[in-house]
Amino acid sequence: MQCDEDDVLIETLCLEVLIDNNAYETAESDYYTVGNVFFNENCLTLDVSSSGCDGSTWVFSLIDSENIAESMPPQRYLKLSLNNDESCLAVFTKEISFDLLPLRIEGTNEVLLNIEGFNEPILYAY
Repeated sequence: MQCDEDDVLIETLCLEVLIDNNAYETAESDYYTVGNVFFNENCLTLDVSSSGCDGSTWVFSLIDSENIAESMPPQRYLKLSLNNDESCLAVFTKEISFDLLPLRIEGTNEVLLNIEGFNEPILYAY
């Protein structure tokens, strides 16, 4: 049995960002689109849509490259990865959040987050 309606599912957990250059370089992802992007305290929250049966088995990762551009403000480079093994025709949107505290850079109160596939960098001010 398949769903054929768009549903919005909300994750309440702020997930960890993986800081690992090897994981960044080798990360693969299933197709997704990102709608709204906003901050909830020190968490980056994204509305992510993909096809599936209910989205309950989706696994998201936000991976930092460990490379920091020494600009003003400094910049970090990230990839959002989705592992989606669901093969249904419905489209679901999940709200996911990632804890940005490990991405802070000493000596500054903001950092630009360049997430692969996003048109514009995201300014994280803290």
